Amino acid sequence: MRTHGTVDRRSLLKITGGSVAALGLTAAGCGGGSDSANGDGTVTIRYTWWGSDDRAKRINQSIALFEKKYPKIKVKTDFQPYADFWKKFNTQASGGNTPDVFQNAIGFLRKYDAKNVLLDLREQVEAGNLRLEGFRAGLEKFGEVDGKLVGVPVGSNSMALVIDETVFAKAKVTPKPGWTWDEYHDALAKIHETAGRAGDAGPYGIMYLYDLYLRQQGKAFFTSSGLGFTEADLTDWWNKAAERVKSGVYADPKKTIQAKPKSAVTAELAGCEFTWDNFTVRYTSEGKSQYGLAPIPTTDGKRTGQYLGSLMLSASKRTKHPKEVAQFIDFMVHDPEVGTIMGYDRGVPATEAQNAAYVPTDEVGKQIAAYEKQLVESRVLEPITPHPAGADVCEAAFLRLSEEMSLGTRTVADAVKQYFTEAKTALSA
Repeated sequence: MRTHGTVDRRSLLKITGGSVAALGLTAAGCGGGSDSANGDGTVTIRYTWWGSDDRAKRINQSIALFEKKYPKIKVKTDFQPYADFWKKFNTQASGGNTPDVFQNAIGFLRKYDAKNVLLDLREQVEAGNLRLEGFRAGLEKFGEVDGKLVGVPVGSNSMALVIDETVFAKAKVTPKPGWTWDEYHDALAKIHETAGRAGDAGPYGIMYLYDLYLRQQGKAFFTSSGLGFTEADLTDWWNKAAERVKSGVYADPKKTIQAKPKSAVTAELAGCEFTWDNFTVRYTSEGKSQYGLAPIPTTDGKRTGQYLGSLMLSASKRTKHPKEVAQFIDFMVHDPEVGTIMGYDRGVPATEAQNAAYVPTDEVGKQIAAYEKQLVESRVLEPITPHPAGADVCEAAFLRLSEEMSLGTRTVADAVKQYFTEAKTALSA
């Protein structure tokens, strides 16, 4: 997810980027490895992901446990910041040299399935090498595309509203489950009056939030093959946004851009902003106030449109070692000790075993756990349709054009027209 005023991918590179060199894992040294078995029967598989040095340390600790349990399987690793990861992965995929196992996300499942890159892991499930039992809240279905199992979740997250609790208390606003968009905007106006800052960083460029808003109305951002909303829908969304930027209810986009890599909330430009619940740790380390998680506003007081989903592990269709790859994925998502090591680095652990093994002791972790528990118990969660090929391009265009609209360099009408033009091209490629 990317949006100005919240955790965009440029900002995430600060959080999850990190240098590859810190662990001595250069691309040349770790990305290449042979797929063939050694003379003693040892098999080597390649595993790549995006993320920070801290994530790499946790993953390598987990791999050490795996190699101890499976001494005949060795794992070569490589990791990159987000943008660099996909640039390299595209090159590898084009050259038929994709790693055996790699970190993946819902926006890329159909894209790479259509390119014949992803291994259908269903056969390995049937062979007993990969378990689909024990996942939380139906997450085992998150990586399914047209009946094929092309991704296995390692964690979960959901959209939330991160609030500056001090600012909200001063405005005498207490968000509760089922509150409406009207109540949310009334709260922003109170914050603007009492705190001398904008109510929200500006939610109009967050593709995933707009998806929830559409889902509350029986639509969705994406269908399995294209966009699930009209130009009139987006015109209404961005017209209201433009008005709220001018009124000061949404933060001045020029200031939020200048504040990066800090968020608009920790830079004290806004009282709240929408982001993924497991990103909350950022605010505590970055800001001076107390921050908390608030529920997503609703249209009817009930439906939030939310779902659980997060990072996944996928496998290459070209791998020579599908059994070993499946055993590795199974270990990484089910082993309790791995859950303890990884914590909430990739979201709340996807399986019950790992979730039970890691009990957060910090306040942020406790809030994330409580937030997702409430979502599950309140039964507001819904299934999500895997995004069509080209969804990643659509997301980038949504962020860019919404920002241009908010800055006044494009009219709403022009931004909407341009978005549909670009999205149509991306989704038909």
